[in-house]
Amino acid sequence: MTAIDLREILVYFALIVAITPLIGGYMKRVFAGEKTLLDPILRPVERGLYRACGIDAERDQSWVEWTILMLVVNGAALVILYLMQRLQRFLPFNPNHFGPVSPDSSWNTAVSFATNTNWQGYSGESTMSHFTQMAGLALHNFLSAATGIAIAVAVMRGVAREQAKGIGNFWFDCTRAILWILLPVSVVAALFFVSRGVVQNFRADVAVRTLEGKAQKIPQGPVASQEAIKEFGTNGGGFFNANSAHPYENPTPATNFVQILLIFAIGAGLTSTLGKMTGSVRHGWAVFTAMALLFWAGVVVCDVSERRGNPIHQKAGVEASAGNMEGKEVRFGIGDSTLFATVTTDASCGAVNGMHDSFTPLGGLVPLANIATGEVIFGGVGAGLYGMFVFIVLSVFIAGLMVGRTPEFLGKKIEKQEIILVSRAAHPSARDSHSDRLVGLGSLCAVLAR
Repeated sequence: MTAIDLREILVYFALIVAITPLIGGYMKRVFAGEKTLLDPILRPVERGLYRACGIDAERDQSWVEWTILMLVVNGAALVILYLMQRLQRFLPFNPNHFGPVSPDSSWNTAVSFATNTNWQGYSGESTMSHFTQMAGLALHNFLSAATGIAIAVAVMRGVAREQAKGIGNFWFDCTRAILWILLPVSVVAALFFVSRGVVQNFRADVAVRTLEGKAQKIPQGPVASQEAIKEFGTNGGGFFNANSAHPYENPTPATNFVQILLIFAIGAGLTSTLGKMTGSVRHGWAVFTAMALLFWAGVVVCDVSERRGNPIHQKAGVEASAGNMEGKEVRFGIGDSTLFATVTTDASCGAVNGMHDSFTPLGGLVPLANIATGEVIFGGVGAGLYGMFVFIVLSVFIAGLMVGRTPEFLGKKIEKQEIILVSRAAHPSARDSHSDRLVGLGSLCAVLAR
């Protein structure tokens, strides 16, 4: 690891530490219905939406009702995205005249984006119209991220409440996650990206003639707006096939740094929200510290391994090369690439600025290990917090048994019923699934708040 790499990681981590209580406190006020600076603008919009849809956002919902609403809303959005891809030739903002996406690819993409997986089996710039990118994929980037945040907040309410039958209101949580958190930051981030050279227009591909005299098409489209929510919502689905390695998505080291800052922002902030909502700020920082230690272990090992290069390529007695640059962008180099790879796999984001399969054996093991943790190293928006919550309860239970006392978590006893529910949430079949994990977590929170 070079001095430059270390300084960048230290600056990055220092900024994460600095914004964590700011974002955490802000989210606590948002979901508690307290006053914020954006209220004069957003409260009328919020009330208008509730009135137009006939929603009673003040009614407390049980975890069962909350979960059903979450599944229905996300399921409806999934079907809409599928139809949008199949019918995109008839929809506006299709200057390249793309035809319908195949049925299997449409369903694959719809399910992927609805679950915040954002796995892509297609090349975005040659498959999706601008309308599908904006109104379809970007919509799911907001909705799936808002769902993750809402689940985390519902879990925190269940833990924090002394006695209650409900865990909040899904409409209230999801609406506020989008209007108060995701949308404002995404707008500011998109404007910054545009100022640094990220493309944002509605044009068709531009045909040019290369210096060799060959014809080439340069893709265009609303890239910056999707890039912002892609990173801030830890979605990862790129406008282009090359994702954040494409110069139209990530042109400079400055945009690269802001993108990885956005990826961790909400995941880190939610640890502070947990501390403030439960009245135990120290507990929030304890969770943050556990995540931070795992982050540091990964980023140091990854950077050092890539700097040393692949041992197979080193001859005995010969000084190590400048490092492994295979699969990395020259404009980012090893330092920015390994930091990005560690952060994006910590958060299960899916955005990449280098090819992880081109990393060295040990350097490539870090992204794999991060993925295997189940996105609890800060993690995806919401998913990191409620995923770590499962491990916290299990740890408290085991530690309590070891010292011969009744296990307690924030003043509440952890007994047989709680462990059964946590085990259900931690089961591998429920991993990375908002709905399945919420079944265990929601019922657990209902038990804790009984």
